[in-house]
Amino acid sequence: RRETHMTYVVTDNCIACKYTDCVEVCPVDCFYEGENMLVIHPDECIDCGVCEPECPADAIRPDTEPDMEKWVEFNRKYSEMWPVIITKKDQMPDAEKHDGEDGKLEKYFSEAPGEGG
Repeated sequence: RRETHMTYVVTDNCIACKYTDCVEVCPVDCFYEGENMLVIHPDECIDCGVCEPECPADAIRPDTEPDMEKWVEFNRKYSEMWPVIITKKDQMPDAEKHDGEDGKLEKYFSEAPGEGG
């Protein structure tokens, strides 16, 4: 039986918004920055939950919710490719327009790394 370690994950609600309020409150610096979204490294997250209410786009979810396994793997994959981010930055220019939009993974997701920092 696999040892269960709970984590928070970033979902596609973040794509094209990339508010970074979450990174400022994270005590373990487990957020990683892509060109147009953030991810959480599942093995570094300590499940404290302080980031979840900080996200204006409601993109951060606990992995205990239904259908989150794919997001755990997605977050793991990209957190190993992208730079760590520990400093709040301005959100994406059209963040408010894209907030809550459906199908953002297919429409806008970029595998390119962000600047980090």
